[in-house]
Amino acid sequence: MMEVRRICCIGAGYVGGPTCSVIAQMCPEVTVTVVDVNEDRIRAWNSDSLPIFELGLQEVVDSCRGVNLFFSTDIDEAIKNADLVFISVLSNPEFLAEGTAITDLKNPDRVLIGGDETPEGQHAIQALRSIYEHWVPKNKIITTNTWSSELSKLAANAFLAQRISSINSISALCEVTGADVEEVAHAIGTDQRIGSRFLKASVGFGGSCFQKDVLNLVYLCEALNLPEVARYWQQVIEINDYQRKRFSSRIINCLFNTVTDKKIALLGFAFKKNTGDTRESSSIYISRYLLEEGACLHIYDPKVKAEQIMQDLTKPTPSERHDTATVSRLVTIVTDPYKACENAHAIVICTEWDMFTELDYERIHKAMLKPAFIFDGRRILDSLHDQLQHIGFQVETIGKRVNQRTPFTTSGDRSEMDQPQPLKKNKL
Repeated sequence: MMEVRRICCIGAGYVGGPTCSVIAQMCPEVTVTVVDVNEDRIRAWNSDSLPIFELGLQEVVDSCRGVNLFFSTDIDEAIKNADLVFISVLSNPEFLAEGTAITDLKNPDRVLIGGDETPEGQHAIQALRSIYEHWVPKNKIITTNTWSSELSKLAANAFLAQRISSINSISALCEVTGADVEEVAHAIGTDQRIGSRFLKASVGFGGSCFQKDVLNLVYLCEALNLPEVARYWQQVIEINDYQRKRFSSRIINCLFNTVTDKKIALLGFAFKKNTGDTRESSSIYISRYLLEEGACLHIYDPKVKAEQIMQDLTKPTPSERHDTATVSRLVTIVTDPYKACENAHAIVICTEWDMFTELDYERIHKAMLKPAFIFDGRRILDSLHDQLQHIGFQVETIGKRVNQRTPFTTSGDRSEMDQPQPLKKNKL
């Protein structure tokens, strides 16, 4: 079998960059070159400010860059010199979770390698296997044919997304029955057949993989004349969309059925903590729903850059365009969470950054307009509910009744106020 001494990875994004950086660190005798057509991205990989934030990534890159790890825009030269080429790691599906990608790469549950059932395909599988065997136990390296490999990737993410949508659907039921979705999740998670992972109710899943892979599965099923299967997986996406809209409607409902010209502090824009990635973040959708209602958003995230937030909020979608001037008028990006909350009617927590549990909420409450609301879309303030209510906050969270709200109405009829109001569809 040919010894692999030079690897080329095409694509310096969230997968290719971290994956090949770890390969370079774990295989010091192998030269790894990561190439991309995006000159700014390659320039960032060669700087002290990497283009992505991932815990531990900076240390990995610093230990190898310029030694056996290189980032370049010279794609042709890198391919010509390579013994093995990754094309965004497509022949080797990744199962990385952003925020823990470096740990996942160094201590994977499994490594899956798919290839053709031909002598050439099997030779390629063994070449790639030899790289991973530098640090991954042989019994954790799974080899399959190409279709099995690719479907395993889609199915894994679809199953995880399905669990999130399942618990989010139960959270809606909990809110109207008086149950607590955290207690329900704990009860069912102790069943060894189910387990406790991915049973955290929230404003919905995001990231680059879950929605994309579920929709790819839907497309495959439709193309292969399996409409019932396609509809089953499509419902996972629809529940996710429903959860985002339901949460947004709840904010509007609690703020006396209008958020027009009201300042709302939105804390967290990344799709999850410990990453700067905003792709398919629920924060984008919730922000858009509130902007459609005329809310003035002051957004804070410790790792997402202001230009990325504005790009996400103004990027056209298949169904509508978003007016840049209107978004610029209604959205303010701040670098201090306390500044975001000053004179705000409400705080909306969309990302579970640890720092949001450590804020001085008494200070924040004093600076807010009254009544002051907190909408915890990530269930990270559960242990603080009593304290927050004592301070004076009206606390709303996912999958649990915290406050018996007293709506601002003269009719005394609570029925309409207790139900989420439909969102208007004003174009930005």
